[in-house]
Amino acid sequence: MNKIAQIFQTLDYGPAPEMPDQANAWLDSHGRKFGHFIDGKWTKPGKTFASDNPANGEKLADITEGTAEDINAAVKAARAAFKPWSALSGYERGKYLYAIARAIQKHSRLFAVLETMDNGKPIRESRDVDIPLVARHFYHHAGWAQHLSREFPDAVPYGVCGQIIPWNFPLLMLAWKIAPALAAGNTVILKPAEFTSLTALLFAEICDRAGLPKGVVNIVTGQGETGQAIVAHEGIDKIAFTGSTEVGKAIRAVTAGTGKGLSLELGGKSPYIVFEDADIDSAIEGLVDAIWFNQGQVCCAGSRLLVQESIEERFIAKLKTRMASLRVGDPLDKSIDIGALVAPVQVERIRDLMKRGVAEGALVYEADGPVPAKGCFLKPALVTNVSPANTLVAEEIFGPVLVAMSFRTPEEAVALANNTKYGLAATIWSENINLALDIAPKIKAGVVWINGTNNFDAAVGFGGYKESGFGREGGREGMSAYLKPAWIAEVTSATQVPGMTGHKKPIMPVQALLGDHSIDRTAKLYIGGKQARPDSGYSRPVYNTMSGELVGEVGEGNRKDIRNAVEAARAASPAWSGLSAHARAQLLYYLAENLEYRKNDAFTSLMLQTGRGGELEMARSLERLFAFAGWADKYDGAVHNPPARAIAAAMVEPIGVIGIVAPDYLPLLGSIALLAPAIAMGNTVVLVPSQVSPLSMTDFYQVIETSDIPAGVINIVTGDSNTLAKTLAEHDGVDAMWFFGSHEASTMVEKASAGNVKQTWTSRGLNYDLSDPRFEGDYFLAKATQVKNVWIPYGA
Repeated sequence: MNKIAQIFQTLDYGPAPEMPDQANAWLDSHGRKFGHFIDGKWTKPGKTFASDNPANGEKLADITEGTAEDINAAVKAARAAFKPWSALSGYERGKYLYAIARAIQKHSRLFAVLETMDNGKPIRESRDVDIPLVARHFYHHAGWAQHLSREFPDAVPYGVCGQIIPWNFPLLMLAWKIAPALAAGNTVILKPAEFTSLTALLFAEICDRAGLPKGVVNIVTGQGETGQAIVAHEGIDKIAFTGSTEVGKAIRAVTAGTGKGLSLELGGKSPYIVFEDADIDSAIEGLVDAIWFNQGQVCCAGSRLLVQESIEERFIAKLKTRMASLRVGDPLDKSIDIGALVAPVQVERIRDLMKRGVAEGALVYEADGPVPAKGCFLKPALVTNVSPANTLVAEEIFGPVLVAMSFRTPEEAVALANNTKYGLAATIWSENINLALDIAPKIKAGVVWINGTNNFDAAVGFGGYKESGFGREGGREGMSAYLKPAWIAEVTSATQVPGMTGHKKPIMPVQALLGDHSIDRTAKLYIGGKQARPDSGYSRPVYNTMSGELVGEVGEGNRKDIRNAVEAARAASPAWSGLSAHARAQLLYYLAENLEYRKNDAFTSLMLQTGRGGELEMARSLERLFAFAGWADKYDGAVHNPPARAIAAAMVEPIGVIGIVAPDYLPLLGSIALLAPAIAMGNTVVLVPSQVSPLSMTDFYQVIETSDIPAGVINIVTGDSNTLAKTLAEHDGVDAMWFFGSHEASTMVEKASAGNVKQTWTSRGLNYDLSDPRFEGDYFLAKATQVKNVWIPYGA
């Protein structure tokens, strides 16, 4: 009794070990040596490397290093399996996904224990969070498989998908990737992280037991070279990568010009904002989950604490008290809070970053308490006395390190939160729901949690802005990431655009159109709502494309002009995106109204440049303005109902500043068809019009000026398309690039965009028929938007 009374008085936890016997038995059944799972069977182990238990350094198994020949074999198997797999009904594919989900549930404890042994995360997290979410993803996407044809009627699967996942959530990342890919009808080659391959190999057995057709899922293990072979393989149609921003940039560069689908879920440095009216105790418990869950090895970890100055001292004191009660130890012990980091190299990286931060003035607090002498363990750390420029504030640490700063006003909180190259997630704590919902849309992040953190569900999209990547995992948007429009296959490299040509001779001589006067016809640039002379001091001639006669000149834009245009677009962005959708719609209608008012001038300009009539092009341009004006207040989000006491509001938001390089053909429609959806959705634009026939868009200045479009929303820079496109693609102030030009130039744009991982949409030398009415729909709108999911708790 005295012992029991003492336990109740001290509340000390005794050990509660989880037995690893079944996991060890499974490893032993394979001789603790694994080959790949290709074409429904296991290959012989080749050259191997060790997979160690990070909690004690003991070797768990030998894993085969995937070679180029292994990737070739996997691609061949996946390609052969694609046609019959994609030909199955959605119902049939859904049954396989359901069977996988059931099998994961039945073997959930084995998966959880193996995950903890291989990764080092606490068994409570593997058992209660990771594995249930894995099953949930396969259940959810079993439903998507059956309803795909109704919800995505004009979409088809990519084909063979190469998927590369990290080591922090080995099985959950696998589920995020494989479940939607299979539901869509794709086949996959997945490479797990070299540190944590074991649960992916166990999953391969599950696929076999579920009777999944051979070649549909292939698991190839290996290190960086294996991943590079997947990315570079010509037989792979889409790459999906989760990992570091540095590797994501390299993948963007390698895939440039290949036409492969690409989704990147990269790093983060997420703000955790606590306002003075927050429930402090709840906010601290949430913070423990935000930063010390999985030892801080979470891309969306709330690693930047922003606390309102009025409560900072009290909050930090309470936080230190809570840190003192966190238990670090054997991850198989159900009574510990913080397990082992994944590998010694990760421990050393974190220590090196900490040293740099301290050298720059940071103060580090670590609570007293034991840490195992053996294994990859670190104490939870709190860092204070830092500026936004400190290494520990700016860089993703990916460990149990929290950096704290204070703010005074909500505006300052938003400024600090957005002062990062990343944009993955954010957390807001406030008892004032009006304040929280005012701040959430202002945070540049793909996921925002209100009075909670680390909420995930298969029905709710997850993914980032800026250098946190593009594309989404989960939800409708995650499903669409594994589909492409069926009509893409019809787009050719034809030299003429259907419906827009037909005149072999000029309708009227150029001189007759210009008249006898000799007034100079030289157009300036249009930047920040004003006409501006080009910085270069040069002009470029514009010729009639049919007769070769000179019809005028335009400014020769250069790097400085692009800089000025981007600055104007960024300055206009907050007000324009904050304008109601109805108001933006009205302004697009005004553009159409005023363009029609000047249609005679537009016809003349088209004939001057092309020698042909412009009635149809003019009509299509007006249709596009009307169409996207109509879409402005109708292309919106949804409210998801995940299996939690919360709703998730999927908010459709503009991307930001979009650089648009219009095609040479269709002088007016080529620009209007791209410009209209971009500004309708709240983006601001730097437009490079047709290089050979730019006068239609320089004449458009007058339409802009008489339509109440705010200064900086539309900026037009004329000149050499490829040169200006490269400058736009390299500019960190540009958030997305749309480019219509040659395959070589498209490749250049995609490669140059890797600098800040901006989204790109390029024509790759194909001629999109922009006169086609299908371009009045959600294809362009999806290119002009990104989805932010805001989690809002409810209930007492």
